[in-house]
Amino acid sequence: MMLSRLTHHSRLALAGTRLFSASPAARQESSDGWLSKLLVRKIEPTKESHSRMLSDKEVIYELQTHNVRCGEMDNYLNNYERYHNEVQERTVGGQLQQELVGSWQVTVGDQDQCLHLWKYNGGYKAVDAARTAHLEQKDLAALLKERGCLLRARHSQYLLAFSFWPPPAPREGHHLYEIRSYLLKPGTMIEWGNNWARAIHYRREGDEAFAGFFSQVGRLYNVHHIWCYESMQHRKEIRETAWRKPGWDECVAYTVPLIQNFQSRIILPNPFSPSR
Repeated sequence: MMLSRLTHHSRLALAGTRLFSASPAARQESSDGWLSKLLVRKIEPTKESHSRMLSDKEVIYELQTHNVRCGEMDNYLNNYERYHNEVQERTVGGQLQQELVGSWQVTVGDQDQCLHLWKYNGGYKAVDAARTAHLEQKDLAALLKERGCLLRARHSQYLLAFSFWPPPAPREGHHLYEIRSYLLKPGTMIEWGNNWARAIHYRREGDEAFAGFFSQVGRLYNVHHIWCYESMQHRKEIRETAWRKPGWDECVAYTVPLIQNFQSRIILPNPFSPSR
């Protein structure tokens, strides 16, 4: 097979084979050259927080991850829809600044799992107001208590949106979504942002970039990229197109060394989700 037809991973393997079959001096020179491409830029000390450099802190997002008891999904979705309606009424009435951006059920990945993305306009003041309302208002408190009996585990995070990603907005029609979640090595968030500020331009043509976030409270150094596709076939075609664009492979090469672990989940909108 000709080198031009090898996959990206095959080319890396071939490069490694040639490197170790060469003389010690040649191996050292080639190794230094290859590693220099993978090493990220050094981040200088700064008096400005990394989160402020990467995002607008006046808008907070919450990602709720709920693992539902087997056989209770219908009851759970009914509960969450009623909860969403209660929150929406209070938001329209000016009591809360809490807005549901999207609600999904995992179809590939962790089964019996739902994800909900909430937006708080007004920063942590809006978060505090919502928390107080959930404790003091009986209707909301009752729905939360009912929901707890339907879950086997749950987790939530407060997130900030990367400034270079498009702002998450509800979409109409019929789509499937993919959430790719990365746990980064501590201290590498700026490097990740620097590289993805370039990489995101390779993924704009199909309008598949839905949202990109990094955690502030909860599991830290956690990044979530959410993509929107027409189908799994559409996902395959879009991703293959990206690999054919000069520069995409370099962005991937820079970001892979920053990752401790990651996962991909295919998620479908729930019936009451604003994003379809």
